[in-house]
Amino acid sequence: MGFIGAQAIHDALRAQRPKGQPPSLRTIGRILKAHGALDAVRRVRRSAPPAGWYLPDVAAGTAELDAFDDIEDLPLEAGPRLDVFTTRALWGSVCGAWVSAALRSRWLCERLETHWRAHGCPVYAQFDNDSRFQRTHTHPDVLGQVIRFCLSLDVTPVFAPPREHGPQNLNESFNHLWQQKVWQRFHHASATAFQATSDRFVVAYQQRRARREDQAPARRPFPKRWELDLQRRPQGTIIYLRRTDPAGAIRVLGHRWEVDRLWVHRLVRAEVDLAANQIRCYRLRRHAPDEQPLAKTFKYVFPEKHFHPT
Repeated sequence: MGFIGAQAIHDALRAQRPKGQPPSLRTIGRILKAHGALDAVRRVRRSAPPAGWYLPDVAAGTAELDAFDDIEDLPLEAGPRLDVFTTRALWGSVCGAWVSAALRSRWLCERLETHWRAHGCPVYAQFDNDSRFQRTHTHPDVLGQVIRFCLSLDVTPVFAPPREHGPQNLNESFNHLWQQKVWQRFHHASATAFQATSDRFVVAYQQRRARREDQAPARRPFPKRWELDLQRRPQGTIIYLRRTDPAGAIRVLGHRWEVDRLWVHRLVRAEVDLAANQIRCYRLRRHAPDEQPLAKTFKYVFPEKHFHPT
């Protein structure tokens, strides 16, 4: 029937001689290996790249990254379905989780402001490609309120590759632990009680990881004089992690950019420098995280548009 390997040989020997004592599976496997009957090519398991490898200064431990994510549709008993906005620092102990009936852009910015006023601003803030973080995907050259908020504080927003878990694993592990310790362990009579339980978990989690603060990069204090002006032209850098298509191109800010026809289905770090009016694309490889050569530079001028916050 086409079955092969040590188990198939062992079963066949037992069928031929029911009363006999066939060699063990391990012995049969060693015999096959000694005679070269096994696969000639073995799977190569490479070691994982360092944390934050796609950002050189983060991987070197000189810059902090706050990763943000959301948990959706958690139903309260006889109540509404709630969403949770979560964050965790890559190197330090800083984390947070906030409950809301709807994650709106203005509410997200308020949570970011409160969080960074208490703990300081990181160098990078990482998000997934949810429209609440990035805003609409249907129109080109659009920067949402969350992006503009980060740029106003000189925090570089980073967007993970769509439909991939690698850079977002930091959030996924924290979200899984939060759901175990908060959502599944306690009964919540209201959204207020739910938030109180989450706050206790955040405090306990930070205390358990407090020893990491000695080696964590310094966070910048929140500016004393600061005001968000959504009508002003944004300045700074936005980073998009993208995987190229079969033609070696990526889509950033609603436009298609041909990076390299020989770099197909591979990761690219696209840095949108709004001050220099250019997009710099770097090749990324997990098995060679220290090698991130510049692949191509595009001229890009962000258009002047009137911004309407949502």
